[in-house]
This record gives sequence, structure tokens and C-alpha cells, in this order.
Amino acid sequence: MSLVLTPLIHLPLINPGDDIAELLIEATRQQEIEIRDGDILAITSKIISKAEGRFTNLADVNPSKKAADLAQIHNKDVRLIELILQESRDVIRVTHQTMIVEHRLGFICANAGIDHSNVKPGASDADQWYLLLPMDPEKTAHQIQCFFKERMRTDIGVIIIDSQGRPWRHGTVGMMIGTAGVPALVDLRGKRDLFGYRLLITQVSAADELAAAASLVMGQADERIPAVHVRGFPYDLRESTIQELIRLKEEDLFR
Repeated sequence: MSLVLTPLIHLPLINPGDDIAELLIEATRQQEIEIRDGDILAITSKIISKAEGRFTNLADVNPSKKAADLAQIHNKDVRLIELILQESRDVIRVTHQTMIVEHRLGFICANAGIDHSNVKPGASDADQWYLLLPMDPEKTAHQIQCFFKERMRTDIGVIIIDSQGRPWRHGTVGMMIGTAGVPALVDLRGKRDLFGYRLLITQVSAADELAAAASLVMGQADERIPAVHVRGFPYDLRESTIQELIRLKEEDLFR
């Protein structure tokens, strides 16, 4: 088994209204990548958000009383706190550096995934601009998947990924926040290990593992690689959803 990840290097800087699926097809053509059944495209959430126009300027944000109260604890602009609240279902933890929230999409993350890097380069008020996560990354993943099926006559998988922290370790890692055709969770219970022992609890977060690998190729700074072509994924493609990965609140030992 060989997993091959190829960075797509011919994507332009993304602007609101851009057709990401069309740009992805053009990028694969320029690199002479032949799209085959079973291939996967891993795409950073940032270019999806930019195409959707998910930009927000702090000058346009009116803080609520709850944001003002949290500003007494959290060492951030009260308007940014308000943005985090607007993108969240629930606030889990607050420190002077970080807000841990349940995002409106259902997963737990820091600061509602709101991004400040490479958002409005060159703008006179660039420090005031922030980028929110996509409205519905799973819907977007399906739209891109369908576009490739119609235009390229191929059945591919698509994952939208974001860099997120983890509760027990320093540093961020790529995680899937939307999938189409790529299994979020692969259940290995019942299979046997090398010595014949039947696995009882093993389930693999396959989409997250792939997201982390793609994130290594994309980089985190000025690399300008927002998408990766993947071939050799070791599991069968199937329709899935991020909900397979999200623990129910009553099963979460840390809430």
C-alpha cells in the first residue's frame, strides 16, 4: 500500500464568489494529474471561507453584554469575543488566552475556528479582519464531489480540513470538518490482529488521519498550498458525515 499526496500548486488567491471546484479541476489539469475513481481531494477550509465571503471586520461588530462579561476573563478584543459567541452553540472553558467552545457545526474547538492569518493581506486595516469557518463544509464537499462526477466522470472523495488544537497536547493538527465520500470513522471491531486476537474497541478516525497528512503537505504559513490530491487511501470510500466522530455530550468525560 502506498499513499501519495500531491500538492496542488496552481490555485490562485481566492476571492469571494470564486468557483473552487472549477479552480481545482484547472489546477489538476495544469499539473497533468489524471483524476481516477477513488482519488481524494483534501481542501483547506480557508479557501472555502474566502470563496463564501466569510470575512468580518471588527468595526462592524457590536459586542453583547455576555461578550463584555467574558472580556473580564479573556484577554481578547471584546468584539472578537462576540464573533466567537455568534459562531458557537456553547462556551465550554474560558481562560485569559483561549475560549473553548462548541462550534455551531457541532465540534469542540478553540475560538470557534476564527482565523486571523492571511485574511486581508495589504489592507490598511488588515489587523481588523477575521475569517469565519465555512457555513456548511459538508454541503460544500458534496458539491465539489458532484462537480467532479459530472465534469470528469469520476467518483472521488472530498474532505474539508482545518487546523485545530487538542486538549492533551501542544500544537495544531489538521482535522476534517466536512466530508463527502471519505469515511469519517472506520470500524475495525471484529477483525483479527497479527496473532489472531479479535479487536474489540478499535475504530480509526480515518478522515482525521488523512487531514493531518494533507496538512503536513499544505503547511501553515506562506506555502500557498490550499489543496492536496490523494491517491492510495487504504479504506473503501463511502458516504459519511462528521457526526460519526463527535462524541455525545453525555459520553464526553471532560464536559
